[in-house]
Amino acid sequence: MHVMNITIAEIYDGMTLRELFQFLHLPKKDLHQLNMSKEITINAQPAKLMDRVQAGDKVYIPTPEEKSNYLPSYRYAQIYYEDDDMLIVMKPKGVKTHPNDLKESNTLMNHIIYTVDSEYVEPIHRLDQETVGLLIVAKNPLMKKILDRMLEDNQIDRIYRAKVKSLLPVKPQTIDMPIGKDKFHPNRKRVSSTGQRAITHIIDSEMLEENVCQLELKLDTGRTHQIRVHLAEIGHPVLGDPLYGNSTLRQLQLHSHKIELIHPFTREQISVSLDDEPLN
Repeated sequence: MHVMNITIAEIYDGMTLRELFQFLHLPKKDLHQLNMSKEITINAQPAKLMDRVQAGDKVYIPTPEEKSNYLPSYRYAQIYYEDDDMLIVMKPKGVKTHPNDLKESNTLMNHIIYTVDSEYVEPIHRLDQETVGLLIVAKNPLMKKILDRMLEDNQIDRIYRAKVKSLLPVKPQTIDMPIGKDKFHPNRKRVSSTGQRAITHIIDSEMLEENVCQLELKLDTGRTHQIRVHLAEIGHPVLGDPLYGNSTLRQLQLHSHKIELIHPFTREQISVSLDDEPLN
């Protein structure tokens, strides 16, 4: 049986376990399964979802027996953060986040299943194949659902860095333009009134050299090619982007630079950036 070991944080003191999981927006179906469970313990004593917990209590929560279907690649993934329930890894350039069919074995998830001691690993978001950078992965199905909700509710900050063509620093702004398919190019997306809502914040910019500006960006949504489409649309395509700029470089100057979140159980701030040293 797979279990989550949780040490109750101060913020949850006096709550029932049910209230704790409701606070984390765990779906009703999972709450129901936990409600029926005979495997929950608080400080090694059998317990129910309606029982109250105190700060410092040690809680065991059973998690669904699910395994990921990724073939191991026999290559190591670079890990920047890991605990019992989640990890943050670096996706190299040119590697897909996950396979499109089960026979593929050269994607980041194949490297992760090989590297990490967990039968379950699933990504919370994805990065375009050409984008380098940090990605969050859940190590059990309950944590996956909790992190999915945190991402939806904008409780996970994903900071990207892009180098763009610009004569002057680009002013901080929010780009709120829907993105849809481009009828004329099967691989491309474009700004389109019938597309899905997409929001990109430019939070900072600095000139690196003549005509080259580095932007810090934060995403509220994660549409395919979102940053690349949005920056091209405002006249500052990402350098090295053959699809949305006029680059012949083939070295996309965009990376997922930093991830910040409050850990749902420990309530500690997790802040990981590509400037940190990997753990392995």
